[in-house]
Amino acid sequence: MPLPKETNIHLSVAIPVYQAEEIVDELVEKLVKNLTPITEAFEIILVDDGSSDGSWSRIEENCLKEPRIHGIKLSRNFGQHCAISAAIESAKGEWVVVMDCDLQDRPEEIINLYNAAIKGYDIVLASRTSRQDSKLKCLFSKLFYRVLSFLSGTKYDSSIANFGIYHRTIIASLIRMEEDIRYFPAMINWVGFSKTTIPVEHGERASGESTYNFRKQLNLAVNIILAYSDKPLRLIIGMGLFFSFLAFILGGVIIFRFLNNQINVLGYASLITSICFFSGLIVSVLGIIGLYVGKIFDGIKNRPTYLVKERVNG
Repeated sequence: MPLPKETNIHLSVAIPVYQAEEIVDELVEKLVKNLTPITEAFEIILVDDGSSDGSWSRIEENCLKEPRIHGIKLSRNFGQHCAISAAIESAKGEWVVVMDCDLQDRPEEIINLYNAAIKGYDIVLASRTSRQDSKLKCLFSKLFYRVLSFLSGTKYDSSIANFGIYHRTIIASLIRMEEDIRYFPAMINWVGFSKTTIPVEHGERASGESTYNFRKQLNLAVNIILAYSDKPLRLIIGMGLFFSFLAFILGGVIIFRFLNNQINVLGYASLITSICFFSGLIVSVLGIIGLYVGKIFDGIKNRPTYLVKERVNG
């Protein structure tokens, strides 16, 4: 997708911001320092995802100091991946970097991502070689990605998150995707194009603690699996067929025992066989119906993924 004629921006950095009042100033300072050697034609897009602290005030102040910083305030907390969508839809650069605001995605690594991208790749993903997270969070992350890989049929790497650089063609493709439940890594996997991965150093969180507690992570995992895979429904169908198969075997055993006078209660054989068979059949039918309902449900959703309350320098 060619750049719009009204812009000469070469590099955009898209960042969702949430509860990061103490981090924004340091984040902007490091970004400007590390982007300037690459190009003066850059922009930084900070999307406040309904923070309850002073994150938006810090964004506004930085926007007033530097016109290349653009602030977007969402009407409420829509979630990290919706905020990413808001940021990339406002990006005008030929190349777009997506990263988190907590400085664990280190601005110093952007030049390495850029140098790899200009060798001919549309997507360059950052692989965190040594994660600076708790052991419990790392364990949950690995477990989640293994389950997601199994259910979606697509391999996901737990060392790779949102941090990466993407050509304008990729961003244009992502903008066309209108599903309500957004998950940036899954969307990137779906679009294809030429892609590579480079190792990067994972930084310490600059301030505070992650707002992703176990409950939020679990809810996100369930939403992602339901949105990007129909394999759970297929497993239900398989389970129903399995129980129906067991019913035939059990029916044969019961008939054999009945013929050999090993069953003294009349009607037992037909009752148990019928219950097992029709229970399995009902589960299979519900699974098939669920597949169609799921596809229809995906097709009729037409809500905006986010709502913008305010813009600065946009």
